[in-house]
Amino acid sequence: MVAAGEGSQVQAGGPRAPATDLIESLRAELAALAEARTLKHEVPLAGPQGARVGIAGRAEPVIMLTSNNYLGLAADPRVVEAAIDGLRRFGNGMASVRFICGTQTLHRELETTIAAFFETDDAILYTSCWNANEALFATVLGEGDAVFSDELNHASIIDGIRLCKASRYRYRHNDVADLERQLAEDRSRHRIVITDGVFSMEGEIAPLVELRDLCRREGALLAVDDSHATGVLGRRGRGTAEELGIHGEVDIVTGTLGKALGGAAGGFITGPQPLVDVLRQRSRPYLFSNSLPPPITASALRAFQIVDEDPALLARLRNNTDYLRGRLAELGFEVRPGVHPVIPLIVGETALAIQMSRELLDEGVYVSGFGYPVVPQGDARLRVQVSAALSRDDLDSALEAFGRVGRRHGLVA
Repeated sequence: MVAAGEGSQVQAGGPRAPATDLIESLRAELAALAEARTLKHEVPLAGPQGARVGIAGRAEPVIMLTSNNYLGLAADPRVVEAAIDGLRRFGNGMASVRFICGTQTLHRELETTIAAFFETDDAILYTSCWNANEALFATVLGEGDAVFSDELNHASIIDGIRLCKASRYRYRHNDVADLERQLAEDRSRHRIVITDGVFSMEGEIAPLVELRDLCRREGALLAVDDSHATGVLGRRGRGTAEELGIHGEVDIVTGTLGKALGGAAGGFITGPQPLVDVLRQRSRPYLFSNSLPPPITASALRAFQIVDEDPALLARLRNNTDYLRGRLAELGFEVRPGVHPVIPLIVGETALAIQMSRELLDEGVYVSGFGYPVVPQGDARLRVQVSAALSRDDLDSALEAFGRVGRRHGLVA
């Protein structure tokens, strides 16, 4: 048999299937999803992100309860104006990667701001947090090293780990004892423990204090993806570590600029100077991706400033979260305890979660349903996401709709 790439057909277990077979198999997969009523549908918005959003084809706006726009900054005039100013002063894009001619003073200013925000040495920008997590492990870990990951970590962490040559271990969700056993048995050279700060399907906070203590005892670095906590948790919005009283004591933080911090795009890694310097030298998503566009960089920088200048936003987010959590529980929904603005309402079956989300949209409330395989079988839920932009009238109107739909399906009295 001739090696692949030498112009001869490669035999791999029988006659080659026609090219159209792949397309037909994809068509069958989509049909199966449609039959199971788990096919995802995009809902085009007819305006900016906010407390109430316009939807194409609908006369009235709907209440937004499925966005990561936690602080309501996605269409905040201060953030929008910063983006416009960045566009005028720095242009639309750099048409280059960072190490050639794609670094502006604006990029370095944002990186310095992120490092100061987390009390770390330095930070490095990526086009998304997915790219940041993709870059981290493959760049700094190799053969003879190991990475330990919570079994419910975000898909970007899972895929990022797959790219590295280190030994890979999964520990049971938030189970520090299971992680301790794995670390004690491992004899690798360099080790990183990685966890979400907040798990996005549950709004559940990782046990960072215990993880920090364990990593210090075992000589491992602790990395946290704080995408759903940056700007959201902690007295000053510094994230999960501040919420738990250990701000500045996590070794590596990855995060996004596409959620609470303006909702546009971009990600980052922040941590020790040598780590950041090596990422600049060798991380492929950084070296081979265009720079973050100047308008997005400028708007994210302004969002970080607003977190400090306008603490009322964070206070409003917490008040809205507490109010909605309490009232949903009073209605009779199964609301798991927590403080994060992600509020999962457990309904059981995937088809029911999707059906209820559609009925709620008809009632004027936009909320998403999630089921297997995103969450375990029988644990399907509506994921409610709260924003500081929501008024009390918005919340009360949404609660009335939840009550009507919940009673229709026998979930509330």
